[in-house]
Amino acid sequence: MNRLHHSGSRNIEHTAPTAADILLDTQNFSLVLGGPLFQLLRRTRMADDALELVRQRVIVISLVAWLPLLVLAALDRHLLDKRVAVPFLLDLEVHIRFLVAVPLLIIAELVVHRRLRSIARAFIDRKIIPEASAARFDEAIRSVFRLRNSVVAELLMIALVYGVGVLVVWRQYTAMQTTSTWYAAPTPGGLKLSLAGCWYAYVSVPLFQFLLIRWYFRLFVWTRFLWQVSRIELSLVPTHPDRVGGLGFLANTVYAFTALLAAHGAMLAAQFANRIFYAGVALTEFKVETATMVLFLLCLVFGPLLVFAPQLAQAKRTGLSEYGNLAQRYVREFDAKWLRAGSPNDEALVGSADIQSLADLANSFDVIRTMRIAPITKDAIVRLAAAVLVPIVPLALTMMSLEDLLKRLFGLVF
Repeated sequence: MNRLHHSGSRNIEHTAPTAADILLDTQNFSLVLGGPLFQLLRRTRMADDALELVRQRVIVISLVAWLPLLVLAALDRHLLDKRVAVPFLLDLEVHIRFLVAVPLLIIAELVVHRRLRSIARAFIDRKIIPEASAARFDEAIRSVFRLRNSVVAELLMIALVYGVGVLVVWRQYTAMQTTSTWYAAPTPGGLKLSLAGCWYAYVSVPLFQFLLIRWYFRLFVWTRFLWQVSRIELSLVPTHPDRVGGLGFLANTVYAFTALLAAHGAMLAAQFANRIFYAGVALTEFKVETATMVLFLLCLVFGPLLVFAPQLAQAKRTGLSEYGNLAQRYVREFDAKWLRAGSPNDEALVGSADIQSLADLANSFDVIRTMRIAPITKDAIVRLAAAVLVPIVPLALTMMSLEDLLKRLFGLVF
């Protein structure tokens, strides 16, 4: 077992960590390398300690969820059966969910692991964590390891999936209640599942929901980690050119979740597609659902970064005060030297370092003045919102021709 996996699974002692312990923990930081499912994937050789072999996981997990449905629907004679309103091969929701969304959820694990692995080390390398608080920072990392590896957490997620996700959410709100489908037929006593429907309800849907809920759990772990770090008195520099006191590297962390948001967009598109083709609903009627989902996901991804707002706001106030006093002293001396006949006769004005120093001081003060109170950029917001919306764009073809759609898209871009 390599150092990475050992660090994530070792027992955490209540002793002060050494510098070597802290270095090892920061190097091995990961939100996804842990938990019973990860151990199972390693034993079945569908994953290694670096979370490679993603192609194998995508193929196997997607086919476990989708292929039996194809076979069982064929046995039920529901592949293209006109006696049911929604035959299997024409059910866009099930195909998009298991052949697009599930692969994206799996690929997102590797992306998040690679993009966020260096984050903990960056806090140390950039000296944002004071040496006196290194132990608290290391404990925050170890807390991530404990939650990530928790057997109880994954068992509770499985219980939640079957107790609420299947019996309540899927049966009451997601499954079609009044229309006959390849997986169920409506009866006075409720839905009567077909052979394929049994696999769908008790294997495929729970598998999908578990993957989804586990991502929400990981986002909780990520949020908790950032919150714990924000409780440490960080060494922020208000004149840092990233305009967030040196925390600018956190602004790029949100891109790690692009595949996850695209998976949600695919799920949304899948639900819309079935309602458009089988319930006669127009795409324009989903404006509220789309806006709500985009807003929810943006809050989910960007919200954790807001925990640093109090310290960044304080750093900005302190910087404005301190550099304001420094600027006041400098400009008074500059004024006295160059404008009040106090300058030496033998010192040339052109090329004087005093002029450049005054400009540099003004630039530094402007950096502090425009300092943001969260490591969030407009570009990141636009890109992640687009990741959610892109899977929905093809549904616009239900309202206009491909040519008209391309003209509108190019008009927006150019």
